[in-house]
Amino acid sequence: MRNKHRLAASVCGLLLSSSSFAQSHSLEEDAAAFGARESVWAADISPDGQSIVYLAPAANGTAAALTANLVTRQVKPFFSSGSATEKLSWCDFVSNERLICRYGRIVADPVDLVGFARLVAINRDGSNARQLGQAESFYDANIRQFDGEIIDWLPGGDGDVLMARQYVPEEYKMNTRLVRTKQGYGVVRIDTKSLGSHAVEPPKPLVSDYMTDGRGNVRLMAMAEVSGSQVTGRTKYFYRTQSSRNWLDLTNYVSDDDFQPLAIDATSDSLYFLRPLRGRFALYRVKLTSPVVEELIASSPKVDIDNVERSANGQRVIGYTLAEETRETIYFDPEYKALHASLSRAIPKLPLINFLGASQDGGKILLLASADNDPGRYFVFDKTAKRLNEVMLVRPELEKRTLAEVNPVTVTSTDGTPMPAYLTLPVGKDPKNLPAIVLPHGGPSSRDEWGFDWLAQFLAARGYAVLQPNYRGSAGFGDAWLMENGFKSWRTSIGDITASAKWLASQGIANPKRIAIVGWSYGGYAALQSAAVEPGLFKAVAAIAPVTDLSMLKRESGNFSNRDLVAQYIGSGPHIEEGSPLRRAAQIKVPVLLVHGDMDQNVGVAESVEMEQALRKNGTPVQFLRYRSLDHQLDDATARREMLTSIGTLLEKTIGR
Repeated sequence: MRNKHRLAASVCGLLLSSSSFAQSHSLEEDAAAFGARESVWAADISPDGQSIVYLAPAANGTAAALTANLVTRQVKPFFSSGSATEKLSWCDFVSNERLICRYGRIVADPVDLVGFARLVAINRDGSNARQLGQAESFYDANIRQFDGEIIDWLPGGDGDVLMARQYVPEEYKMNTRLVRTKQGYGVVRIDTKSLGSHAVEPPKPLVSDYMTDGRGNVRLMAMAEVSGSQVTGRTKYFYRTQSSRNWLDLTNYVSDDDFQPLAIDATSDSLYFLRPLRGRFALYRVKLTSPVVEELIASSPKVDIDNVERSANGQRVIGYTLAEETRETIYFDPEYKALHASLSRAIPKLPLINFLGASQDGGKILLLASADNDPGRYFVFDKTAKRLNEVMLVRPELEKRTLAEVNPVTVTSTDGTPMPAYLTLPVGKDPKNLPAIVLPHGGPSSRDEWGFDWLAQFLAARGYAVLQPNYRGSAGFGDAWLMENGFKSWRTSIGDITASAKWLASQGIANPKRIAIVGWSYGGYAALQSAAVEPGLFKAVAAIAPVTDLSMLKRESGNFSNRDLVAQYIGSGPHIEEGSPLRRAAQIKVPVLLVHGDMDQNVGVAESVEMEQALRKNGTPVQFLRYRSLDHQLDDATARREMLTSIGTLLEKTIGR
């Protein structure tokens, strides 16, 4: 453990350890280095600023929670997941000695995979672990997948929090008054040490969310619209003024496409939210008074505003974020604007700076800084001493490697539409006539951004030019670019992806006879569908956790409350067959690698099982890596190493190096 985590290291000479020349490594070495899981994630700093808590990988796809003392440099584990089907999401300090962790598990029932998540309070030495949700009962009327969330950490260090808690009533036929009848989502103030609590908001059956002002006051309530047993995807929002306990209407029932609340700032008594303006999300602020007073804060003619930035202690809204060619935070808080500028000068090669947390007095700030060719480093900034110390590396296995730079480019699609994309070129190679990979992102309602990408960097390290297109159907560029979505509008999305390969060749970057395609989730779908639509364009396909059949994808949500939403999103009509790679398997003539986990709740493993059978039936060479206990992320170093080795072998055999 001591070899993986460097505590309180000076920032001086931080970026001087890597060679400036291209390095040569075997496929097995590259697969192990890039397939390794992040050594640190979900970090938080204690109220006294003396310790950090973080998650780290453990054996067989599990994770451990550890605390690191910044003064003594002692690192101690205190909590862990038990198997690859269990997940630790995060652990945060609620006091210097008490933490709250969120863990979950995927359970396979006879028909479906069902996810569960729980909140547990625990001492930093691992003692006195207590679940914070409602106690489960043999007589519960229905299963409780999620027990709730922390909606206010109540700064002060006394160990109390506000928890939005899920209540499930009991069903018991005998004549007794002890049966629980509370149902729905409510809020309690809870002492995480004793579990003593008192109600703040009574549970209501259709409430789906609450939001506080960061000072212990619940100011926003969301109520889901339901039709029968199905959610419609629309929500009605209510608010409170500072001086009243009465709920007032803020919106009618609206979709996320029309209204997205982000944060309440107590200093301005305002709610920040996103709403469309001229086809793109803009940032608004509404004063929570009666009547409300609304104002436009920011908009962009190119991309969506996507979030707000809060101060490191979570108390104030200090800016907003958007991503054009690179991600950027626009600060309207002068203190943080100056701090960000100062840090940017101190670590100029790490431009992506994220404030993660702060000590209670604000004197010490935990931050993560990264770049396209640096996976990231955690720092603690001491405001009083004006000292910046590096404390942990995200990926120590890559520390002495020269990683590739990522360049924003504009690709011209077949119909002449300019398309934003990112080009990663192998270090030390002349960018001409190279073997190349098109790497479409998942989603499809997502997007690629400038920054470190372990899969793209692995491919570049193996000598390939890598292009990541933000095809039409990608999110972040407005409604017109998003279209209906990448399934209903698959012809346009796939057309942009195949056009990306042709663009690489037209620019002289790629040898047109040496191009392959690799993708994950929707990206895997796009890889298979592209190979079917244009059989001669790509020489190999690697599809990780791919959607292969749109009808099957709809059926996978059949027993869940979002069934109708999924069916509406995917749609009906000729595109269900025409847009399904499984139905077009006979048109795929090049070698295919399929990778999938049995515990994948996003895309069922049956989609790859049937795809493999269809390809074999048609004589297409196919390899299928199936992982029995892993989910959609394949978050296991051994599995990822095997996957990358197989991808590398496939590419060497089909397009060389």
